[in-house]
Amino acid sequence: MSDRSKLTFWLLLAPLLIWLLTLIILPHVGMFLVSLREKVGVREYETGFANYAVFFNEPLYWNTFARTAYMSIAATLLTLLIGFPIAYYIAKLTRGRSKTTLFLMCLIPFWVSELVRTFGWMILLRETGVFSNLLQYVGLASGPVEMLYNDAAIMTGLVYTSMLFMVVPLVTTLDSLDDSLIEAGYDLGASGFAILREIVIPHAMPGIVSGCIVVFMLSLGNYLTPILLGGKDSLWFTGLIYSQFITRFNWELGSAFGFLLLGLSSLIVFVGLKLSRQSLGKTMAQ
Repeated sequence: MSDRSKLTFWLLLAPLLIWLLTLIILPHVGMFLVSLREKVGVREYETGFANYAVFFNEPLYWNTFARTAYMSIAATLLTLLIGFPIAYYIAKLTRGRSKTTLFLMCLIPFWVSELVRTFGWMILLRETGVFSNLLQYVGLASGPVEMLYNDAAIMTGLVYTSMLFMVVPLVTTLDSLDDSLIEAGYDLGASGFAILREIVIPHAMPGIVSGCIVVFMLSLGNYLTPILLGGKDSLWFTGLIYSQFITRFNWELGSAFGFLLLGLSSLIVFVGLKLSRQSLGKTMAQ
């Protein structure tokens, strides 16, 4: 590579490196340093892991941590179960204008902010909302039914707000699957389930893993949906982080909680990649 080509390469790469350094690396380094500080006086601090010890010594904190993890994993799996058939239908069973229309319908909810979408679900699920009135109208309920402030409402909101990020990588991956492979499978006497297991899913695995990573990260770090649909007792870990930073002004403990959440997400993504036998580079290329 010539000197001119090297200069061009680094000039093109410079905006990305500056963005990574100033908006991701430096803030995380600063947050980690803050998490190591323990306030011992008005303006006096000691360095150590006392803030992390607080997390492990308080059952409420690590129970909320574990709850957030398994709820996020459940939301990811549910989004995959719903999104995969939708993506397969769009990618393989529709053509032309119908395909564009269906894909556009997946995009429409994301034309408004997450806050507006969440308030929409609150209007539908509250005891004076659309669903409650419908159940009373058809005689399935004798009075108002409160569908908010429970795990089912949180799960509904998480799946709804994340669906696009599962469908898009799946459609992209399934689009590249040669239809002749599926036809050959049927010609050889394979069942629909066997074709799905042996041809479709292995081919779509990079898109599945990519979609699961994005949906899991969005669910794990979501704040609005769990708090609004689950109420003040939703026990979501991002709510604890918000409380430490904004309500209690305890930035040291809040920073420690943030780094624990980062570690959890990184660990689960790593395990998921190992179990699916996918590499991060191949997955992110989808």
